[in-house]
Amino acid sequence: MFYYYGRKKQIAKYYPLPLFNTIIEPFAGSAAYALSSNNWKKRVILVEKDERVASIWKWLIYKATPEEIMNMPNLEVGDKTSEFFHIIHAVTKMAFKYKTIKTTPLLARNWQISKRYIAANLYKVKHWEIICGDYTDAPNVEATWFIDPPYQFESGKGYQYGSEGINYEELARWVMTRKGEVICCEGDGANYLSFKPLTILSGVAGKRNRELIFYKSVKTVTQLSLFAEIS
Repeated sequence: MFYYYGRKKQIAKYYPLPLFNTIIEPFAGSAAYALSSNNWKKRVILVEKDERVASIWKWLIYKATPEEIMNMPNLEVGDKTSEFFHIIHAVTKMAFKYKTIKTTPLLARNWQISKRYIAANLYKVKHWEIICGDYTDAPNVEATWFIDPPYQFESGKGYQYGSEGINYEELARWVMTRKGEVICCEGDGANYLSFKPLTILSGVAGKRNRELIFYKSVKTVTQLSLFAEIS
């Protein structure tokens, strides 16, 4: 719904469509998978440990109106802001550490784009649910589980609750006990589940990052195009 470092908006199309009427994102972030395509129409349960991110979702789901969002002031280049909702639009992991940030042209642009997008799509999330808590607080009901934790090793560091605080062996056991369909995201080198290649992303300065996926489902489904072709 909003800019967030590591969100899956650009690659959501590569993931399998949900097989169940409920989608659970236990590391919610900006919930790009639940918002993609027609996924948002289903029952959606978000779980987010970062209290600041969860509070944004609570406001969007339970209180905010499109008019309120559009009436929020724009950010002027050079101004300073201490609003976390603004800061995360800088799209850097450092945003989770900043208390105040100076508005750059990128931040000002992202905020303007985000306001318009949120206002236009707010209706999609009004039936959703948000739990502020650890991923283990998610109800273990039959659902499509989109699990996008801070990535194992270095790339998952820097968040308010990053990879430093996750026991990945415990996470793997938890993943395997979910009911329904499981889509688990990771980066290159992750080894706590039997991940397979999904796609390759071009990053800053030409750096290429390989995205991985672990998938399982209680339903037998032929998904010939489950994984994107690696080029």
